[in-house]
Amino acid sequence: MDADALAMAFKALAIIADPGRMLYLIGGVLIGLVLGIVPGLGGLIGLSILLPFTFSMDPYAALAMMLGLSAVTVTSDAIPAVLFSVPGTVGSAATVLDGFPMAKRGEAGRALGASYTASVLGGLFGALVLGISIPILRPLVLMIGSPEMFAIVVFGLSLIAGLSVQAPLKGMAAVCIGILIAMVGEDPQTATHRWTFDTAYLWDGLPIVPLVLGIFALPEIADLAIQRRTISGRFNAMSGWSQLQGVRDVFQNWWLLIRCSSIGALLGAVPGIGAAVIDWIAYGHAARTEKGADKTFGTGDVRGVIASECSNNAKEGGALIPTIAFGVPGSASMALLLGAFLVHDIVPGPDLLSKRLDVTYTLVWSVAIANIFGAGICFVFANQLAKIALIRIGVLAPLIVGVVFIGVYQASANWGDLIALMLFGVFGWFMKRMDWPRPPVILGFVLGALFERYMFISVQRYEFEWLGFPIVLGLFALALYSLLGPILKDLNKERRRLGGRVRIALAPPTRALPPEAIFTMFVVMALGAALASSWKWPFDGKLVPHTVAWAGILFATLHFFSRYVALAPAAGVAPGVNAASVPEETSEPGIVRELGLRTVLERASGFLAWCLFYLGATAVIGLLPAMLVFLVAYMRFQGRESWRTTLAVSVGAWVFSYLLFHRLVAVSWPQALLGDWLPHLRSIEALNLF
Repeated sequence: MDADALAMAFKALAIIADPGRMLYLIGGVLIGLVLGIVPGLGGLIGLSILLPFTFSMDPYAALAMMLGLSAVTVTSDAIPAVLFSVPGTVGSAATVLDGFPMAKRGEAGRALGASYTASVLGGLFGALVLGISIPILRPLVLMIGSPEMFAIVVFGLSLIAGLSVQAPLKGMAAVCIGILIAMVGEDPQTATHRWTFDTAYLWDGLPIVPLVLGIFALPEIADLAIQRRTISGRFNAMSGWSQLQGVRDVFQNWWLLIRCSSIGALLGAVPGIGAAVIDWIAYGHAARTEKGADKTFGTGDVRGVIASECSNNAKEGGALIPTIAFGVPGSASMALLLGAFLVHDIVPGPDLLSKRLDVTYTLVWSVAIANIFGAGICFVFANQLAKIALIRIGVLAPLIVGVVFIGVYQASANWGDLIALMLFGVFGWFMKRMDWPRPPVILGFVLGALFERYMFISVQRYEFEWLGFPIVLGLFALALYSLLGPILKDLNKERRRLGGRVRIALAPPTRALPPEAIFTMFVVMALGAALASSWKWPFDGKLVPHTVAWAGILFATLHFFSRYVALAPAAGVAPGVNAASVPEETSEPGIVRELGLRTVLERASGFLAWCLFYLGATAVIGLLPAMLVFLVAYMRFQGRESWRTTLAVSVGAWVFSYLLFHRLVAVSWPQALLGDWLPHLRSIEALNLF
């Protein structure tokens, strides 16, 4: 950094240190923290709300407030992810995998301490990258074209092996499911309506919010309702020592922090990658590179929390790089920030890298200070926040379901989102019960559209010459290693266990198929149905869907037969020994073993009935009134809470939702049946017919 740039950096610090501007920055941080905690909201809607209010503000204060909000939603979103397995934003979905198991065994404080520390350090790392690397990264960003973007997407998909280290074949099949879900809607190349079932809701594709909350949130809340206990049965998590343990974990894993923060900052600088992908890529990297991760990740390993959270915050600084340097927003939030630039007559591009460096470094300082304030506030109130884990499930479950329903609907104000939430919730619960990995579905969904788009553009522009591009070859090699590495490692381990030379042996089934195998067969049949229903599509419209569907069938079939086909000693099999070593399904792990299958199914059906009651009440009286009815009915009759507790919690939650969603966000509520009747009733009364 030259002397002029250093001088402008200090000038920018003086600008942002003005008390008035600092208050705006802190105000943005507080709003961002609240939005991050509420599932389904996040920085995008917060920036949408703030943007009109910044028109008459000082440009530095306006940008500081917007960046303060944007930077910390990915700090507080770890709170619901850790405490009750509900991602506050899509960027914290990977945090659920290890944060929630830690909370269940009484380590919520440690998980949150690690999360806040990783968040602030990751955010500072992203700000540092933004501050020193804009001139360096400019030619690199310009080198990235469609072939390189396609290779990045393929590499991201290949990390599914890292996210499913115990069952890579199931993980690969699940990612194919996610890609196919992403292809629902109108095909951009041929205008073919793919799996829209003649519903206008699906023409533009499925939104990510109902998918994420359906796959992750509802199954976890359903299991808590089935067990009828608090999240953490032995809660001693929020002592100061517990949080300090999380801080210590971060510094002990400093090399992991630097690597994953680098991933977040660099991928954040690539337009189109998005917040929903970066934490998965960082988590997958950690799962592949950290010692012993194949046995501990996904069961409550603090390193998984660190990897997800530091990359999540570091991406904010990275996303500003293309926004500032080229006027190309690195994310949807940056697109709104770009709008604020234009409102205040700030033109992104060479001017911000030369003549307006004071503005550029104001953004750098805003990101850094916001992360410090955000993490500090979370640390101060961590005790109160983490005690959510002690709330009785009869109170907590309806509150979360109520907020999730409203959060899902407000994203696009469409009835279809609520139905999609329910369908994906049921599918996600079965995936969890059948021990199928759910993160690959989200990763496949997020990258599916990019996969098809960049592949199509690359072939159209370069035909197949792009396959020889150096960056493309390097990324494809890494992807191949990521995919084949876990499988070859498992095969080699089995070969060594059997003493060298082996053969393949087929073991005939001697008992009824276990539920997991039946679910695998269902997946194969569903993928086959997707193939059959798309057979008459135009070639360009079905090329990628058919390729992905066939791949999914292959992976799922290989997984199915792997339960009956295994390596055996080359000399043969001893009499009475099952060559395939098919594992016995004594009982399904977790709550099924604890409660029994019949009890689990009865309680799961009951929880589903309550959700359907909420949906039906919404259709009759509207979403916001239905929330109050649902809260009161569930707490009183299912949770068996006292009327005093029921009314206090229900009315308080409803008033908060009314002020936030109706008055502030101004959600366009769904049309209800009574909403159609009331105007007619008023007209009849006006005519004095009664």
